[in-house]
Amino acid sequence: MSTTDTSGGGAGVERRILLRGAVPELLSRLAASGQRVIGPVANGKGCEFAELGPNRSTSPGAVGRGSTPSATNGSHAPAVRPERGDGQEARCGHGYGDIAWDYVQTTLSAKSAVFPPYEPMIQFRINGRQVDAREIAADARPTVLFGLHPCDAASFDTLRAVFDWDTSDAYFDPKLERLTIIGLSCTHADAYCFCTSVGGSPGGTTGSDLLLTPLDAERFLVEVLTPGGQAVVKLAPELFQPASPTASKDAVLATVPKRFDGPAIGGRLAGVFDKADIWLEQSLRCIGCGACAFVCPTCSCFDIQDERGRDGGIRLRCWDACGFGLFTLHASQHNPRSKQSERWRQRVMHKFAYQPERLGVLGCVGCGRCSRACPVDMNLGEHVQSLAEATV
Repeated sequence: MSTTDTSGGGAGVERRILLRGAVPELLSRLAASGQRVIGPVANGKGCEFAELGPNRSTSPGAVGRGSTPSATNGSHAPAVRPERGDGQEARCGHGYGDIAWDYVQTTLSAKSAVFPPYEPMIQFRINGRQVDAREIAADARPTVLFGLHPCDAASFDTLRAVFDWDTSDAYFDPKLERLTIIGLSCTHADAYCFCTSVGGSPGGTTGSDLLLTPLDAERFLVEVLTPGGQAVVKLAPELFQPASPTASKDAVLATVPKRFDGPAIGGRLAGVFDKADIWLEQSLRCIGCGACAFVCPTCSCFDIQDERGRDGGIRLRCWDACGFGLFTLHASQHNPRSKQSERWRQRVMHKFAYQPERLGVLGCVGCGRCSRACPVDMNLGEHVQSLAEATV
């Protein structure tokens, strides 16, 4: 994964041309090499990341989505049963040709590839007074994330800063080490996007191994950014053609207005920390549902839960959210953040002040998912902008 941003396609970056029609073949070869392939697909309500496999969309002479209407209800079903690269069946309903190219943002982020919503850690059996426990190793299959926008690609550096700040996380690190990211520059944006306010850009390269930018309906400009990206090119070298020195991605990138200066806002937020009226006003609509945290690509809070039955059970690591009323409840029943306004303040301060100060990285990439998902229409970008203006 790339950890530096060369969004302008600076000197030293290898550049190629990839035809859109060659993408299914590229993904097929990646899967055949033993890697799980995940990409953005339409789901009828929006767009989501899903595991991809071979179906008729990549078969000779096939046209369309690679699925055929069911004889019973007319719904789409996989036309060909896919197989995994290891020869075992993979029940993938989406083919390599089903990529959603023009999406603005998926509903959920791709962080579950390295930080699943719930992950088994220990399995235990109970026999009388005897307890036998077995550690469950991380599911660290080599994975290719294809078609991530630059904000999502950059989020993995933020997660790495959290999970590895003082130790090596035995569940997160093996997944990240086996992760290849093929990013896709943004040619469309909406009012919720604010990547430029937090140091990103629609064509940013941070976190990507390869970055694809559509020059037109048929061609992608490919920036080869890391050894992992070079390995992808070597897997199918005939698919990547030399790029013209004059080829530029700047003209096709989306425009995302800058609302505030993210890297500098931490100091300003300190000036409003004690202004309870501001935090109360901003949080009045918040119902503490946690949707913002669960769709966020950088939120990393988790809980450890034991689920047990009569003879044993399993210990899980599962997502949690600082907006939940019981998130900070102590065993003594004291809750230092008993008010929703205090929990909202913590969320904003953590992302834009505490985390940059302690870990050197913002806790937000400006994807806008939290605002899109909020059932009461709270907009994080607008709120942070108003906080910045309140401290001027």
